[in-house]
Amino acid sequence: MIKFAVLYSKKDEAGMNIAEQLKEHFLPHVPIIELSKESIFNENIDEKDERLKNMDFIIFATKHQSKEGIPSLSLHAPGNWRNADFGGKPGKVCTTSALALKFLFQKLNENAQKENYPHKITLECTHHGPLINKPCCFIEVGSNEEGWKDKKAAAIVAKTIADFQNFNPATTDKIKTAIGIGGPHYCSNFNKIQLNSKEYAISHIIPEYALPLTESLLKEAIEKTKENPDLIILDWKGCGNSESRSKVIEIIEKLGIEYERTERIEK
Repeated sequence: MIKFAVLYSKKDEAGMNIAEQLKEHFLPHVPIIELSKESIFNENIDEKDERLKNMDFIIFATKHQSKEGIPSLSLHAPGNWRNADFGGKPGKVCTTSALALKFLFQKLNENAQKENYPHKITLECTHHGPLINKPCCFIEVGSNEEGWKDKKAAAIVAKTIADFQNFNPATTDKIKTAIGIGGPHYCSNFNKIQLNSKEYAISHIIPEYALPLTESLLKEAIEKTKENPDLIILDWKGCGNSESRSKVIEIIEKLGIEYERTERIEK
């Protein structure tokens, strides 16, 4: 059984609600830890808290905030491709697991359907802090105060986290792991692949707004994927202009990695 911990902030209403809902599940071996600072600013928390030393994976349960304020449930890996305006370090991302993210995203959708949750369920590209060494992800309730107070949304996220006890990467040996490049922040094409494809699992996603791609940036994504990615998946129309697209292909081929386009993958 995977050993994981759940972190939430006492400054985060959605996180507090998720933690409260987790009490409905029997999780005696899962540390559920309250943070005094906003989750995104807890740099190296995995080295500072003894309870996290032997964990295989860390889940940050938090709010999601956006200008649009659209109700949603979202999932993503943390890290910064460029600047570090919201925790972490510039050009550094956390280790994550493509297989874990796929499992959680499928469970999030499944649990939302069971509860007739009417709003958006989405992946986000890799963004914000904190920077830690343990494999991790964020699972979030968005995107304004009304959403953060939504008990049903918190319960769906809590059930998804509880389901993670059943995650077993040994049963997913036929799935190819991948880095996603291109497209918008909420990456609809990668959503469909992560949710529906039986062949691919996606870890870090580098969006169009983080391009042009650099060799160091792609190496960072590869090195911070636990499974050692099999290929790169490109949202080709979302890879910028022709010069930007050419640069993407040039770097991928230089590193000797296979690639495929989203439109060629059954989803």
